[in-house]
Amino acid sequence: MQLYIVCVDEVRSNNNVVYRCTYHVVWCPKYRRKVIEGDIDTRLKAIIREVCAEREASIVDLETMPDHVHLLVSCDPQYGIHRLVKQIKGRSSRLLRQEFPTLKSRIPTLWTNSYFVATVGGATLEVIKEYVENQRNA
Repeated sequence: MQLYIVCVDEVRSNNNVVYRCTYHVVWCPKYRRKVIEGDIDTRLKAIIREVCAEREASIVDLETMPDHVHLLVSCDPQYGIHRLVKQIKGRSSRLLRQEFPTLKSRIPTLWTNSYFVATVGGATLEVIKEYVENQRNA
């Protein structure tokens, strides 16, 4: 499996679309529980990378906090960011709850149904990337 890393202003294409679509996505565990720590954090990042590699979505930056995830990703607009997020959240919830039974006892489902997504168009990609990277220090 190949990991796709995107350059800041890379233009990509598929058979019939040339695009540069980068999204900032944020989502939280149910009840904003602080469960993304240690081995769960490491495994979550691996799952996100796997799904993005399968869908040829390029991760620009990925940062987790105990109670939320920041993902800066470039994906094919025909596939859609909503489908990518749904697949990441679905697979990570299923696998993490199988591999870490303590998650089942703490919350009924791993993720909330909602998430935040914004295109990275108003600010430069460097500004957004710096914001995501500095979340740990905030």
